[in-house]
Amino acid sequence: MAGAIFIEKSAEVMEKTFTILKKELNTEEYLIYLQVITPRLGDATRELREKTAGFSLQEVFDGAKSVKREVSGAR
Repeated sequence: MAGAIFIEKSAEVMEKTFTILKKELNTEEYLIYLQVITPRLGDATRELREKTAGFSLQEVFDGAKSVKREVSGAR
């Protein structure tokens, strides 16, 4: 049960983080932030730019929320 609580709290913290980032950072700054927190396997910056090319910060945020729902099983 403690693991489920940790995952739920982690999701809340991540949602707050994305809300703050959305308000405070432009797209380039957001990508830099993601580069800093992403493990260094290959060229993460290039891969992230390719994967998010053409997306607004809001679309990236919405996509992250969608992934969170899929992982947690929330609807």
